[in-house]
Amino acid sequence: MLQRRLKPATTMLPSPFGKALVLTGPTGSGKTALGIEHAQRLGAEIISMDSMALYRGLDIGAAKPTPAERTQIRHHLIDVLDPWESASVAWWLEQARTCCQEIESRGQRVLFVGGTPLYSKALLRGLFEGPPADAALRRRLLDEAECLGAAALHDRLAQVDSHSATRLHINDRRRIIRALEVFELTGKPISAWQTQWRETSASDATLTDNDSIARAHAAPALWLDLPRSELYDRINRRVEAMFAAGLVEEVRTLLSLERPLSKEATQALGYKEVSAYLDGKQGLAETIALVQTRTRNFAKRQITWFRHLPQCRPATSQLTWDVWHPTIK
Repeated sequence: MLQRRLKPATTMLPSPFGKALVLTGPTGSGKTALGIEHAQRLGAEIISMDSMALYRGLDIGAAKPTPAERTQIRHHLIDVLDPWESASVAWWLEQARTCCQEIESRGQRVLFVGGTPLYSKALLRGLFEGPPADAALRRRLLDEAECLGAAALHDRLAQVDSHSATRLHINDRRRIIRALEVFELTGKPISAWQTQWRETSASDATLTDNDSIARAHAAPALWLDLPRSELYDRINRRVEAMFAAGLVEEVRTLLSLERPLSKEATQALGYKEVSAYLDGKQGLAETIALVQTRTRNFAKRQITWFRHLPQCRPATSQLTWDVWHPTIK
């Protein structure tokens, strides 16, 4: 097994996030309240790591910090987009980078709080960006997509990058075109580039058993690990509270907007189910139960993500401060 010396906690996150702390975990685990508590003790500002908190109007279903909570601690990357706008992981990472630099320029510490798995992975391991877009090539591929149809481009991708073609839906034109663009510009499939990036990033996290134990006590990135029964009970009660707080009316308002919700915004837990309820496809009790089930399933998938991020360590809410305090200067 590879032997190497333990790096200081401040070097674990890629630049410019080296001094930041990260608190993540499954939905319903108590990140918001604990994040505010720690931010107050640290003299920190919070950068939201939640893809749904970006959107104005998605308040109850996204479980955003309340206005009162946001007056206690300054929060960033909340309510920065209209619900018909789209945000990629790369866009969020760039916004987070800018926020981090501004916060530290004021002499404050940065605390990331949120549970979007792709955001946490990009923050902790970087993001494969590939070659810059080629305007002429992209225009040609867009024209071909219009003339020949999505299936033709998907078939072409399957010939040069079967892995990406299997992963991408035939109608995901934007990503198909990007994959073809990367192949034509580099002669190498985008899936191969991404695999190389993942392997390079993962190699930095290879540890001995002793290193793993030591690093767990110096980890700037923690995910809240609750007993499954407790987590599911919290989720069930939180979903009930959301409906009591007006989730149905919130969804009704969003559906009445002049412009439709973006693809990203429609992924918010509960919105699709409430929309079906408003269309008369199911009753309210069935809708609540369905949101609870799907939220529990989502939490289970989140936990799987966090367990596969070697830079992110599990901790209970009681232990987070004990882990962080010795490393804070």
